Amino acid sequence: MSTIREKIVEASRIHFESHISKHIVNVELLLEHPSGIAEHPDIMDTVEKELEQIAEYHDKLEMLNKYF
Repeated sequence: MSTIREKIVEASRIHFESHISKHIVNVELLLEHPSGIAEHPDIMDTVEKELEQIAEYHDKLEMLNKYF
């Protein structure tokens, strides 16, 4: 039986991992089909923003794993 603490930690882990996966997919799409995405005229800037999001959620996941 899981405690509420364990449930919160696991939900947070899943949340962070899901966001990492989402942003990785976005970068992959931008890299493979840069001309097919009209609303992103500055591909380099968009990739950088996606990488920032990956780094943010990666850091959160590392802290969760390290301290909890």
